[in-house]
Amino acid sequence: MRILFLDIDTLRPDHLGCYGYPRNTSPAIDSLCHDGMRFDQYYCSDAPCLPSRAALVSGMFGIRNGAVGHGGTAADRRLTGECRDFRDPVDDQCFHRIFRRAGYHTASISSFPERHSSWWFNAGFNECYNVGDEGMESGEKVLPVALDWLTRHNGEDNWFLHVHFWDPHTPYRAPADFGDPFEKDPLPRWITPEILEAHKKLAGPHSVMDLNMYDDAVNPRYPRAPGKAETMEELRAVFDGYDCSIRYCDSLIGQILSLLKQQGIYEDTAIILTADHGETMGELGIYEEHGTADDATCRIPFLIKWPGIKPGSVDNGLHYSLDLLPTMAELLGVEKGANWDGESFLPSLLEGKDTGRDFLILSQMAHVCQRSARFDHWLYIRSIHDGYHLFDREMLFDLREDPHEQRDVKEQHPEICAQGARLILNWQEEQMKKSASTIDPMWTVMKEGGPQHTHTDFEKYLQRLRDTGRADKAEQLRQKYPEK
Repeated sequence: MRILFLDIDTLRPDHLGCYGYPRNTSPAIDSLCHDGMRFDQYYCSDAPCLPSRAALVSGMFGIRNGAVGHGGTAADRRLTGECRDFRDPVDDQCFHRIFRRAGYHTASISSFPERHSSWWFNAGFNECYNVGDEGMESGEKVLPVALDWLTRHNGEDNWFLHVHFWDPHTPYRAPADFGDPFEKDPLPRWITPEILEAHKKLAGPHSVMDLNMYDDAVNPRYPRAPGKAETMEELRAVFDGYDCSIRYCDSLIGQILSLLKQQGIYEDTAIILTADHGETMGELGIYEEHGTADDATCRIPFLIKWPGIKPGSVDNGLHYSLDLLPTMAELLGVEKGANWDGESFLPSLLEGKDTGRDFLILSQMAHVCQRSARFDHWLYIRSIHDGYHLFDREMLFDLREDPHEQRDVKEQHPEICAQGARLILNWQEEQMKKSASTIDPMWTVMKEGGPQHTHTDFEKYLQRLRDTGRADKAEQLRQKYPEK
């Protein structure tokens, strides 16, 4: 069998047609969804890019594998220690190697390992291709490599090909000649002028007044990524930039699927499409970023076309992306790894059974230090470091009534907050019992100065807040972070 793994960076499911988005962002992806199974509540356990892939590849939560951040000690996976033999068991039992163990020739087209100095990602691949732009490339550099590989291996069987596109990742980089297919489409109805006015008063990186993280500068290489959005028309440019990048990426995926059909192998090729994380587009007042442990950042698409899976089927259970490792191992007849935290959802794929978890714990340590509990229709967020967004220590959102996280309802539901806090505490204790380390890497991040993306000129940012009519937020940040 042939297996194609489409890894689309920063792709949130509710901006895809097959997940109900009204804009026509994803005709090729939608066609794949029609031919396979869609998972509606599929989440990365650890966000953003580096921690998410570390969890997927190792099959372990970040609290155990140690890679939870984008800098400092916690940007590296922990050394295995005394139980490491001639080979590292974490690498020997990683996601990509299970395909090798099942007899597949494995190849990857991705610049992720170089971008994040995360070379463990390449474990298990026979071949690795890196176009060399460290994640700043757009898909026209990746596509020819993928098409060439598929052409050279035409007629061969038993291969696993990983293809990684960065296009939906900020700064949005669809080529200028792609135009704007959405220039006449309305913005999503939930984003109103009143919400925009409220967001303009907020502080923090990637707030609507500081889209370039801590200022409103625009990189001339990436005009689709505005520096700020003070009007609804300027906000349109934010949404159009993201959606155009998805549509452009979708056009590249369409060319890959077309080649498989021309080769006569599309029907017999298993295809998986997913992402490392999503993107906040107004949730928590943040745009063009994936820096929180919330639903918008951690919920990701998962589509799978595989022999035996009913086309057009849907799974509604709660799953982690790290659950894919034991699922694939079981599907391929590979022995389960001793240290995996994932739970196989194979009965969901082949029999339509409910294998969803009762709750998920979501973590983010690169932009903030947060852990969240996702259960029933609730999202409970607990912030140890708020990334200069002035979040309360606890936040609670009813995702059934407020899917875009605009109304914190913790005051109305203290019992739900208590339930969420208990879920996080119990999970943390259970994971630390299994961990080879006595240290929760979240506290390593905190002891090393906080999340990597808060290592900035704090006084300069406070002055910017004052200069842009947010002096009250500057004063609140100064009181909250007196040590800065």
